Amino acid sequence: MTKILHRTIGTNLPRAVAGEGIYITDREGRSYIDGSGGAAVSCLGHNHPEVLEAMSAQMARIAYAHTSFFTTDVAEELAERLVALAPKGLDYVYLVSGGSEAVEAALKMARQYYVEIGQSQRRHIIARRQSYHGNTIGALATGGNEWRRAQFKPILPETHHVSPCYAYRDLQPGETSEAYAERLAVELEAKIVELGADEVMAFVAEPVVGATLGAVGPVADYFKRIREICDKYGILLILDEVMCGMGRTGTIFAMEQEGIVPDLVTIAKGLGGGFQPIGAVLLSEKIYRAFADGSGLFQHGHTYIGHPVAAAAASKVVEILNRPELMTNVIKMGDQLQAGLDEALGQSPHVGDIRGSGLLRGIEIVSDRDTKQPFDPALKIHARIKKEAMQRGLMCYPMGGTIDGKNGDHVLLAPPYIIKPDQIDAIVERLAAAINSAVGG
Repeated sequence: MTKILHRTIGTNLPRAVAGEGIYITDREGRSYIDGSGGAAVSCLGHNHPEVLEAMSAQMARIAYAHTSFFTTDVAEELAERLVALAPKGLDYVYLVSGGSEAVEAALKMARQYYVEIGQSQRRHIIARRQSYHGNTIGALATGGNEWRRAQFKPILPETHHVSPCYAYRDLQPGETSEAYAERLAVELEAKIVELGADEVMAFVAEPVVGATLGAVGPVADYFKRIREICDKYGILLILDEVMCGMGRTGTIFAMEQEGIVPDLVTIAKGLGGGFQPIGAVLLSEKIYRAFADGSGLFQHGHTYIGHPVAAAAASKVVEILNRPELMTNVIKMGDQLQAGLDEALGQSPHVGDIRGSGLLRGIEIVSDRDTKQPFDPALKIHARIKKEAMQRGLMCYPMGGTIDGKNGDHVLLAPPYIIKPDQIDAIVERLAAAINSAVGG
């Protein structure tokens, strides 16, 4: 009997004992292709020798130093690497231990920024329905996934939500992408005015929505319109790149493809590649300056922020991510993955949409391709797909509640960036078989 409170109680999980490249091996000697990078974490695969060496070297120097007493060379190095790679205007870094912590820190930065500049009435957070920003209380409240929020609603702080940019289901017949982007921008502006333009502090969004929608990116100039509205009303724009950032979509930061720069951006997952728990917030000069010229501190902190071994691992990961051949491979293998999925599943009566960018791809499952009707949630098609895929030696990331937190199913793929063409083919073959088996296709 396990003494661990597992996510799902009563399941008999295989026990992972080894990892190498894109594969994980269990105690029975069975090998699994890590087609989802865990949860889009293992960007460099498993057991990468350069990262392990960097961690070992740091542990030989010093494993821990509390940030109220010391900084470390590796933490400073990591921050410098991130700022050098980030779009111009993101000039400082706050290190944390994961994605939820990063979002919590960003929300607190937004609130404190307005307090520091004398606009303490600003308190409202606007995000999007069917978003996911983490599982701590503030992050969960900001996210718009109703299934995740439901039982905790009584203890969640008040937040507000507008429509996601979800063209597959929400683009109206005859509507252009530009008109759709404008409609969403108008909705956001109306919400700001409704709440009080001088009382809204932040709009939070994922450039590419990961877990809850399945690799859904924006249309046309959606984010440029959003940036303009935030600027018009003096609202901070927070982009959550915890899943879609750090090279996952083919550029180090997903926002680069939208031609905008937020005031705050959160990163994690691929930042540490799974070698150590780490996340970060990148912030603009104006936010840093408000703190520096005001109270002289950021009133926040956790015990393990800036952990030297985590920083060493992440610094090496970021160095490797910046090698030109790696992003080239993400784009090339992402294109092959899309093409393979289109060929294998594009005509399936139970696959409604295949989407994404780079090595972040989503497959939306439907009961009827023509009407886009989802399966009955009671069937738990996503869970069936996961079980079938694992039986075939493939890890993927299926989720339910795609449409509204209850209805809809999708599968997310986020394999390591080091993946090779024949391994892409294996993912497609195994996933197609798993989906067909799960839906009776």
